[in-house]
Amino acid sequence: MSVTKAVIPAAGWGTRFLPVSKVVPKEALPIIDTPVIQYAIEEAAKAGITQVILVTSQNKRAVEDYFDRSHELEALLEGKGDEKRLAEMRRVMGLVEIHAVRQRQQLGLGHAVLTARRLVGNEPFAVFLPDDVVVSKKPAIAQLMAVFERRKGSVLAVTPVPESEVSRYGVIEGTKAGARTYRLKRLVEKPRREDAPSNLAVIGRYVLTPEIFEELERVKPGAIGEIQLTDAIDGLIKRQPVFAVELEGELYDAGTPLGLLKASVAEALRRPEMAGDLRHWLRGRLRG
Repeated sequence: MSVTKAVIPAAGWGTRFLPVSKVVPKEALPIIDTPVIQYAIEEAAKAGITQVILVTSQNKRAVEDYFDRSHELEALLEGKGDEKRLAEMRRVMGLVEIHAVRQRQQLGLGHAVLTARRLVGNEPFAVFLPDDVVVSKKPAIAQLMAVFERRKGSVLAVTPVPESEVSRYGVIEGTKAGARTYRLKRLVEKPRREDAPSNLAVIGRYVLTPEIFEELERVKPGAIGEIQLTDAIDGLIKRQPVFAVELEGELYDAGTPLGLLKASVAEALRRPEMAGDLRHWLRGRLRG
């Protein structure tokens, strides 16, 4: 069965971006002029995903509204003859079919995914963590979907990290199963450097079989009352093959202020209308 649905958790508080995230969802913060979450939606659409389920919360209405129509603004742009901006707004609205569900309590990533169970149904699906922005020739999620089609098992995205940073991530232990592909033995959440089974860290792209929901139901909340997706995947490994793919592409952590700034600078340097002036300005600042 092909993957046509994606779940994007977007219910968190975004405390690292306070005070702005008090009123602006962190997923709506822009990389130049494009909200972070749009990068995930664009990636999903390019990979052939047709339905996206946003898991939001009470203070995230702006995320849902962004992908809805704004008749007044469309009429304003039409009246001004601003066809370019009008066309771009309509293009974004038509990328995928979007549904939203509310996560009424902040009980972790696993709980957020479980909240989407009814809309996902009994079929494989993708999960995007929009904080992780991946710039690549082949969409990151499509790289996972290709392995899923061949292997018929859940697939996680991984990337190498410095050994000094492994304690910040979930890390895989696995055996080589192909080019940039591993079959998982277990996941270790935030191991000590000396205990880490590898330096391959899980990042925010997954393709999961529907059995993950049964594992999420079994997971006991951790010390702070959260249901962790990694715990459920660890249970899934005992039932069926689970794989990891080392992604090809540039990864930006847009879930931190510095990471968002780096992503914005990198994106500006890719835009011909901005790159020259930005390079000139940066050289001047660095010389100073």
